Amino acid sequence: QVQLVESGGGSVQAGGSLKLSCVLSTSGNTFSKYCMGWFRQAPGREREGVAAANRFGRTFYADSVKGRFTTSLDDAKNILYLQMSSLKPEDTATYYCAASRSVCLSLRPDVYDYWGQGTQVTFSS
Repeated sequence: QVQLVESGGGSVQAGGSLKLSCVLSTSGNTFSKYCMGWFRQAPGREREGVAAANRFGRTFYADSVKGRFTTSLDDAKNILYLQMSSLKPEDTATYYCAASRSVCLSLRPDVYDYWGQGTQVTFSS
């Protein structure tokens, strides 16, 4: 049984920052079994990949967030983070973390096996 629980969403203003967290709960050595990703979905739009990370610290980002978002793993705590800075209105979405048993550093939703329930990021004027 694998559980992913995101937190840290909220309302931000243009140029603001948020840090999302995703706790991965499963038996065994967690991040050695899975490669992780962050996705987001805005109303009326398809889910899109934002960032991906593997247990060796390698990361991969969508062009739309490169230079503004940073993902990292805390192996000891089984937590995946997404630090978001210089936020823009178009970053408004529900953000999901996901785990893949077989594919690393991918932004394709179909390669991920487990998903969290999402945390919402909204913009305030």
